[in-house]
Amino acid sequence: MTTPASPGTPAWGKISPPGGDIPFLEGPSGRGSELLRALRIFREFMRGFRALHFAGPCVTVFGSARFGADHPHYELAREMGRRIARRGFTVLTGGGPGIMEAANRGAKDVGGRSLGVNIVLPQEQHENPYLDHFVTFRYFFVRKVMLVKYSYAFVVMPGGFGTLDELFESATLIQTGKVHDFPLVLMGREYWSGLLDQLQHMAQAGTIDPCDLELVTVTDSPDEAMAVLEHCAVRRFGLTSAPRKSRWWLLERPIFH
Repeated sequence: MTTPASPGTPAWGKISPPGGDIPFLEGPSGRGSELLRALRIFREFMRGFRALHFAGPCVTVFGSARFGADHPHYELAREMGRRIARRGFTVLTGGGPGIMEAANRGAKDVGGRSLGVNIVLPQEQHENPYLDHFVTFRYFFVRKVMLVKYSYAFVVMPGGFGTLDELFESATLIQTGKVHDFPLVLMGREYWSGLLDQLQHMAQAGTIDPCDLELVTVTDSPDEAMAVLEHCAVRRFGLTSAPRKSRWWLLERPIFH
């Protein structure tokens, strides 16, 4: 049963923006149109690769766009942004409002690096004001590849369908061995309690292995979250937080100066 939106609530996802995933997923088109679309997708991948190659090691913070600055989850995300940036990593978000804005804002609070990977949507498509640089994509799947490729860890704050999409895609990549030892930290025990119950039910039913429950760390503590990131994204791989150097002969330009 679908609950009608209250007056004044945006019709999220009800208005189709031009281009992007909608025409791509509507079914087969003419061969010429499909070729042009494939070239656009390739161009979007290349634009993302070039833009984010010099982002430095990133930690991505996911969460709802609907929390205002007075919400406790907003302040928690802002604190995580501060701590991630102090450790020397780039804070990467979806670039929009709410939790994304909070994490980017926290990075800027301490003079850290702050990036956004935006998506063209009928809502939430404008970048927040706390970004050093942002890249806007038309295709969700291109955007998700960029978020995984350039991130060493995900911090998942309370959120909706989009947040769950990123969480479970990442968990699936880890479960299937496509990425290894990728830390997933869920912030907000009370919010995620129902999800954790569902995961326990899935393990009992045999649809996931009990060890799959260990793919995520759930906490309310920024200290505990940072300890996981330190162990998994730094010590285990000997990673450095220094950004890559650009090469002028390849017409590359660094994001940060």
